[in-house]
Amino acid sequence: MEREVVVSEDAAASSSSSSSSAAAASFSLAETRVICRVCQKQFAQYTCPRCNARYCSLPCYKGHSVQCTESFMRENVMDELKQMQPEDESKKKMLDILKRFHLEEEDMDSEGEDESILSEELIQKVMSGDEIKLEDLSDDEIKRFRQALASGELSKMIEPWTPWWKKPSARSISLSPDGSQLIRQVSVEDTDTSDPMADPESSISEIPEGPESALPSLKQLTRAEPSPLLAVHLVDILYSYCFTLRLHNGDWRSDPFGASTVALSVSKVMGEDAKPETVSEALTACIEETCSPAYRHTGGFRFAIALVDDIISLLMLGGNALVCALCDFRRLIHIGERMLKAEKLGKAERSRSTQKLRAADRKLYFMTCWVHEQPNEAWSSLARLVEVQKASLEELDCGSRFQRAGRKNDAQSKVLIEEI
Repeated sequence: MEREVVVSEDAAASSSSSSSSAAAASFSLAETRVICRVCQKQFAQYTCPRCNARYCSLPCYKGHSVQCTESFMRENVMDELKQMQPEDESKKKMLDILKRFHLEEEDMDSEGEDESILSEELIQKVMSGDEIKLEDLSDDEIKRFRQALASGELSKMIEPWTPWWKKPSARSISLSPDGSQLIRQVSVEDTDTSDPMADPESSISEIPEGPESALPSLKQLTRAEPSPLLAVHLVDILYSYCFTLRLHNGDWRSDPFGASTVALSVSKVMGEDAKPETVSEALTACIEETCSPAYRHTGGFRFAIALVDDIISLLMLGGNALVCALCDFRRLIHIGERMLKAEKLGKAERSRSTQKLRAADRKLYFMTCWVHEQPNEAWSSLARLVEVQKASLEELDCGSRFQRAGRKNDAQSKVLIEEI
């Protein structure tokens, strides 16, 4: 049975008789707090999303009802499975994306069969570290250089970036109870006022830093109850974050404004204020953008599946890793907004870009505070839902490739001239 503790005006006045007038005024309104339903000792700070039971900590959440937590995760998985029916609209949409992507892939392969690749002499110059300008190349070399860029030949020379969430140190990320960093490095120069292009290696090799100050509770940010769809929106945001980092090989500071523009174009939640209601809907929109002509060069559907695997890895690391990822995403948006001033844009376009970046920053901050208040069990459950969607997407891709191979075999076996 939940109990309410009410601090009246008289009690507040008697307990703070020696305090200043400002402190007395702060207690002029009555404050109501609820006792934890499980331990009956501490004030409740959280609410179970299934049974609405109030609890104060993770041990109390685990002990409030085993049947409640297990059935909650089971029902979530079952709901996602029910949505993956043969006639499901999202499945049809994904099949259309796969068919369109494979057809475009075949066209590119057929067009590139007769095209020449980058010359051996130019490759040796690049590998030797010599500085080469576009003006130094002949017309034929410029043509072959651009063809090599489009075909991905030059990308083989770049050392692959290992995401920080794949490193062993990511499994031991720790934050203070209020969500801030446990240890903060103090330097002579303030990092907020320093050059954002300086020391890019620190952002590539190290785990992103968490919040510099304590995260406020959601009650301080809004009076309304948080949307139950925030977990779905988090999947969209994490996809955009992983996409942007992998596209820039981990070094988004080399082009902060371009990276922030890419992030908003991939994330429909931040870029278009979309509100997907299922994990399938959120992933479908992101994958459709990945397979679009603008980003087809990144790897298309196979690259999208790898990004879904990145989302699963981040979710399995727990709340602290998610908070650090969202903080890193906010830094990207912040620096992108600062670098917007140096871009040659019209007044109207600059105003629209600024509004979008600031709106994305507010959403990321709210999402960071929400993630911090959730128990770690919620992320393992969400990771299972994403894994189910990944298996479904891979099954769709296999079926699409099988049909494409069948059509190709039929075309090859067709007799054009038959002897009579």
